[in-house]
Amino acid sequence: MAGEKIVGVAVDFSSCSRKALKWAADNIIRDGDHLVLVIVQPEGYYEDGEMQLWEVTGSPMIPLSEFSDPVTMKKYGLKPDPETLDLLNTVAHQKEIVVVLKIYWGDPREKICEAIDKIPLSCLVIGNRGLGKVKRAIMGSVSNYVVNNGSCPITVVKQSDHEP
Repeated sequence: MAGEKIVGVAVDFSSCSRKALKWAADNIIRDGDHLVLVIVQPEGYYEDGEMQLWEVTGSPMIPLSEFSDPVTMKKYGLKPDPETLDLLNTVAHQKEIVVVLKIYWGDPREKICEAIDKIPLSCLVIGNRGLGKVKRAIMGSVSNYVVNNGSCPITVVKQSDHEP
């Protein structure tokens, strides 16, 4: 992968993560790069599906073709939205990039930092919900934690005040 970057985007299928994905596609990703979507699901007890196999290490890399398959995503407990899938397919074809998905289970702050090191990522783009100071202090900010603890360059794409 000489000269090719492995760009990570933290995705939770919210409007702010779609905005981060679009920003990465428009500003960072170049032809031939690899795009890794990092998804963190809450911990829980799983009786079936692939989740219990990969809960500690995270899922194997899932290619975009499988990510688009609802049956495969059901195994992992995900419901990707059509807008995100459309954006990914468009970027993959236009820029001729490899798109894969890596799913982790646990605390998003810790698992995203773990993904940076284990994949390893050249850089990471993450959305920010725009919590106020009080909510951020009480709930904690995933993006703030990742910026302060991640071991690669991190770009935070903020949600505008007028966006949902």
